[in-house]
Amino acid sequence: MTFTLAQIIVLVPLAALNLLAFLIMLSDKIRAAEPGAERTSEGMLFFLAAIFGSLGVLASMFAFRHKTRKWYFLIGIPLLVLENAATAYMVYLLIQANL
Repeated sequence: MTFTLAQIIVLVPLAALNLLAFLIMLSDKIRAAEPGAERTSEGMLFFLAAIFGSLGVLASMFAFRHKTRKWYFLIGIPLLVLENAATAYMVYLLIQANL
């Protein structure tokens, strides 16, 4: 399977952001067990999801059972996955049209 330049331009940053979001959620889960440790704010986690890291946040939510009791994560993150997918597809179409 070969990728077009437009696909590479879209997929590489998406993969990097999702890996970063996944690792930040893992880091926050580890720090949650330490009393008094400085944690990553929920706002920052939502921000990471909003800037195309939603798949990484969603995957880590269920891989590490982190933030799964918060209703706003259970509803908001899947909605951001849909929004991220739609926006990424639009960016792909725009890039492909201009190449």
